[in-house]
Amino acid sequence: MFCFVFFLHPTVPMPHKSVTSLMMSKDGLIGGVTVNVNEVFCSVPGRLSLLSSTSKYKVTVGEVQRRLSPPECLNASLLGGVLRRAKSKNGGRSLREKLEKIGLNLPAGRRKAANVTLLTSLVEGEAVHLARDFGYICETEFPTKAVSEYLNRQHTDPNEIHARKNMMLATKQLCKEFTDLLAQDRTPLGNSRPTPILEPGIQSCLSHFSFITHGFGSPAICAALTALQNYLTEALKGLDKMFINNQTSNRHTPADGSKGGEKDEKHRK
Repeated sequence: MFCFVFFLHPTVPMPHKSVTSLMMSKDGLIGGVTVNVNEVFCSVPGRLSLLSSTSKYKVTVGEVQRRLSPPECLNASLLGGVLRRAKSKNGGRSLREKLEKIGLNLPAGRRKAANVTLLTSLVEGEAVHLARDFGYICETEFPTKAVSEYLNRQHTDPNEIHARKNMMLATKQLCKEFTDLLAQDRTPLGNSRPTPILEPGIQSCLSHFSFITHGFGSPAICAALTALQNYLTEALKGLDKMFINNQTSNRHTPADGSKGGEKDEKHRK
């Protein structure tokens, strides 16, 4: 089932000022302190690794700044959990003091702005790692050929093949347009700060999604759509083969009544 969203107005909402500043800043003043956002704030062990192969991920000052800013606005408790800091009586105060030294303000008693999900616990490095592994699995393990053959067997009517092929070609084009847009997302992640190439409004929307998922969202969607594209490619090959087989079968099938006419002629002889 396909869901199409129709926008009644051609304009795209302008980005929130805080999102824009997060996208554009590299080195600058935060709270009166000159900060290098690419500087490593700390390293944290991954949450999804097996005990025998635990990975550590570097968290930059820029990433901490993103976690403290919209859309998440993490409080001291949640940020401490993300950074895997041990709980202690003065843990929140200690974290706030460490942040103040690099110009980041974390008010006491602050309320988070976004709902907490499993992705909230991941730092950007691990979220991107998860997306990369998911993409690899989608590319190498998704049963595209088996799925295409199964679904094609349910649509063998020769009169339906041409229309179905056109639907698949149109779907491939729509998916390509969508993934091409996501590929142009230039949201900062880790220590990378690419120059935006999209209009500010749409880039802001993509950045919001990236900040909520910490870099996992768009690559994961692209990975799933790559699996869909691979399925469509295999399905189109199958439809072409079905069309050729039908054409060949029609050439070898005598016209209606020809066999009966020959039998009648032999019987009369």
